[in-house]
Amino acid sequence: MNQALPRPTVDPITVEVIGSALSSITEEMGEALVRASYSTNIKERRDCSTALFNTNGDTLCQAEHIPMHLGSFIGIIPHILKRHTVADMKPGDVFVGNDAYEGGGTHLPDIVLAEPIFVEGAIVAWAVNTAHHSDFADRGHAHIYQEGLRIPPIRLYSAGVLQRDVQELILLNCQVPHERLSDLRAQMAANRLGVERLGALCAKYGRDVVLAAGDALLDYAERKMRAGIAAIPDGTYRFTDLYDDLEIEGEMDFSCEIKIAGDEMFLLFDSPDQVRAGFNMVYTALLSTVYYAVKTVVDPSILPNAGLARPLHVSARPGSVLHCVHPAAVNGRIGPCQRVVDLIHGAMAQVVPERVTAASNGSVTVASFIGNQKGDGATWIYLETIAGGFGARRDRDGLDGVHVHMTNTSNLPVEALEIEYPLTVLRYELVDGSGGAGRQRGGMGLRRIYRAEAPTRLRLGGSRTLSAPWGLLGGLPGGKGNFIYGENVAPFHQGSGMLQDGETVQIITPGAGGYGDPAERDRDAVLRDIAERRISPEDALGTYPQLNQSA
Repeated sequence: MNQALPRPTVDPITVEVIGSALSSITEEMGEALVRASYSTNIKERRDCSTALFNTNGDTLCQAEHIPMHLGSFIGIIPHILKRHTVADMKPGDVFVGNDAYEGGGTHLPDIVLAEPIFVEGAIVAWAVNTAHHSDFADRGHAHIYQEGLRIPPIRLYSAGVLQRDVQELILLNCQVPHERLSDLRAQMAANRLGVERLGALCAKYGRDVVLAAGDALLDYAERKMRAGIAAIPDGTYRFTDLYDDLEIEGEMDFSCEIKIAGDEMFLLFDSPDQVRAGFNMVYTALLSTVYYAVKTVVDPSILPNAGLARPLHVSARPGSVLHCVHPAAVNGRIGPCQRVVDLIHGAMAQVVPERVTAASNGSVTVASFIGNQKGDGATWIYLETIAGGFGARRDRDGLDGVHVHMTNTSNLPVEALEIEYPLTVLRYELVDGSGGAGRQRGGMGLRRIYRAEAPTRLRLGGSRTLSAPWGLLGGLPGGKGNFIYGENVAPFHQGSGMLQDGETVQIITPGAGGYGDPAERDRDAVLRDIAERRISPEDALGTYPQLNQSA
């Protein structure tokens, strides 16, 4: 590690200014990554994230992109420092990694680039970004060796010089290498921008002032988190929920026990043994989920840095789905992450229901297509995670057709999709009646119907097809998800199958739960729900007794 640098006292105004500058740097890095990328998954769906870290590997600031990606960040710097000495690092070094067990990642498609930032000859921070490379498709998920190329943190660039043999090794293991190359170059550009901007910030305020401000920002986030926890009554709160996945039969029991003790929170999770399927979670994935979910309940305004984690104590049994160990497969780890959010919110609803929403769709509904172009036979891969309902809140309805919690990507516009791939979208719409009734109505899920225009292999994934997103304080559950296969299409085994030219598949995402007793909903709001097909007239008459009253 670097020798400890002196830390001057920095006034709060300067800390605030530098904190805003750090946030701006990460956001600008993110925009550069999106604008410079090539694949639809990044340039259109924005499936990427950017961050700055201090020399200890603590998050200084993460852009407001995808909460899940924090799990791919918080382990990368410690793994780099475990494998490489700081004394041997030089300006222009760039490390690449993705492995869930030896690289700090959470699943293999999220490839991380990390570059040390040198000021006055010493490392003062790290520029880090990750992008989901839509590759490694049509794979098995019995264990991680089937899921793609595992990359421990190694140098992709040494003193600014590309290590071509490393790049060639990565690209040789990718199915669409020209996309990977272009997206990796975009990631490089984003980090270089971060290096330049932080260097300029240090030149303006002084290196020691910027570092001291970074420390102060971590301490401030910790104080806010502790104050927010202390405002919640002490006690132990438990919640159990069900998890289903296309890769398994039936449902699993997940549970959470949260203990509030003064200004600290202890979270204990229980789940079945890790499975021979792709939805296990490594510990860093659990941590990133907990940090997000607790922040939303305790105080959403807390700065997204490592300080907020200091009062949180997270445990789960090693070898379980929610804390898997090598060599468990982890490709679909974000599905259980969504349920972990539901567990935390469900437990906290027992003590601070006004701060919690009813259950959102609770699923990451995935469609991953792979095929060959008719002309040159080149491989193409298209990934989509399809949005659903957002849970109703104490004072407002839930949102319709949005990504929730651990995902925050955009959809791929139909126009871009049909230009790029031999697919046609026949319908893309909200699912009538899928939002749970309540004083405040839950958000509605989506329906998307695809038609293959050439032979296409498809892998589907999702949850909440057996259990529905729960309502809160008398609110009713939201609609379940579903996959409906077209005529002559046999149901896929564990979500994987083939569509021939002209065949279709219909994907329905879950809605979200309602909040409060439906009898308390404003009568005019119910009539608008009927007019907008958010609920059928027949269901409305049975659910809302106020409709039977004379106007």
